[in-house]
Amino acid sequence: MATAPELLAPEVVIRAMRGNDVGDVVGIERSSYQFPWSEGIFRDCLRVGYVCRVVTVSRQVMAYAGEAHILNLCVADGYRCRGVGRRLLGSLIERATAAGMADAFLEVRPTNMAAIRLYLALGFEQVGMRRGYYQAANGREDAAVLRRALRSDAAS
Repeated sequence: MATAPELLAPEVVIRAMRGNDVGDVVGIERSSYQFPWSEGIFRDCLRVGYVCRVVTVSRQVMAYAGEAHILNLCVADGYRCRGVGRRLLGSLIERATAAGMADAFLEVRPTNMAAIRLYLALGFEQVGMRRGYYQAANGREDAAVLRRALRSDAAS
């Protein structure tokens, strides 16, 4: 199966999310999810000091994420399957590892196969299921809980 070329151009930058990025982040969120996070949630994440990152391409926000419980990782539609999410998640993993965290956790919809393939390729393993975790058009959808050990002594 052919994949889109990875986007590694020099104009791609991973940096800390700032308050003035929230509008772009919310725009990506709303175009990507049927039940998006609100602007207030993203502002609260910044306010309380969560580590939040954005990927910019020519200074335009194209992806965002938070760590080490990876709260949300989303890539704008036109940049999916081009290495942006892989690069952003790799950056989060490196930062969490450097900060001495033992594990990284995230939740993913079992129907989001592209995301699951990425997470498995980067060493995440399913460790649980949260029943009814996500809002869905017809009620609720489960979430697969994935974990990646960040230190060799954390693997158990």
